[in-house]
Amino acid sequence: MTWIDTHCHLDAPEFDPDRIEVIRRARAAGVTQLVLPAVEAADFDRVRALAHEHGLCYALGIHPLRVERATPADLEALAQALQRHAGDPRLVAVGEIGLDFLVAGLDRHRQEHFYREQLRLALAARLPVLLHVRRSADALLAGLRRITVGGGIAHAFNGSWQQALEFLALGLRLGFGGAMTHERARQIRHLARELPAHALVLETDAPDIPPQWLYRTAAERAADGGGHGRNEPAELPRIAQVLAELRGWTLQETAAICGANARQALPRLAALQGLPT
Repeated sequence: MTWIDTHCHLDAPEFDPDRIEVIRRARAAGVTQLVLPAVEAADFDRVRALAHEHGLCYALGIHPLRVERATPADLEALAQALQRHAGDPRLVAVGEIGLDFLVAGLDRHRQEHFYREQLRLALAARLPVLLHVRRSADALLAGLRRITVGGGIAHAFNGSWQQALEFLALGLRLGFGGAMTHERARQIRHLARELPAHALVLETDAPDIPPQWLYRTAAERAADGGGHGRNEPAELPRIAQVLAELRGWTLQETAAICGANARQALPRLAALQGLPT
């Protein structure tokens, strides 16, 4: 039984002390593939190098929380990187891109400009997208209707039932991870339980969005110096067990269904199975 973590920030500084061990623990847990999304132009070479070094895959994009300091030159760098690596089978998507309307003080128009431009680059590159969605589902959907990219994943989905169906109608899958394990996350758990089976892919967003068993309050993190509560890809099978229980599936069924959905959302994943790691 094998798993695909469709969203993991393995390049994050939280993994600097033990990145190799994190990968080993993931593989020991059956997590055989990770998708590493970049969040800004300065990350492009690093995530690509990590993917090639460890037999993983990657995506290139500018995160909505990083567009405040991004420039038109960063969009040009993305365009050039997508062209330069067009033949790289480990480049599976454009991402992490999207919109974040939760964080106060961000320039919405600037976010939307970078989002639309990156959708156009994904369309030109014939790549799916990894979308950041926080209180922004309707605006993201509007962009997808105007610029019809080749599918992808709405990462860490937490929208409404109707919004979920609209993403599915546009050919995207929906990412579920640590948030689903929290008993108070009733809307996310309802979606995970009731959406069509083909909608669901699994992710950790490591080192972020820890599952319930790793979660620490801000006070707890401050008390222990921030050393606990880090999420990592080895947690994916246990996260998947929660989904299996919500759906009434076996763990084997969950792995097969979510793996097939990930390969449909990110078609280059299927070809990677035949490449050396």
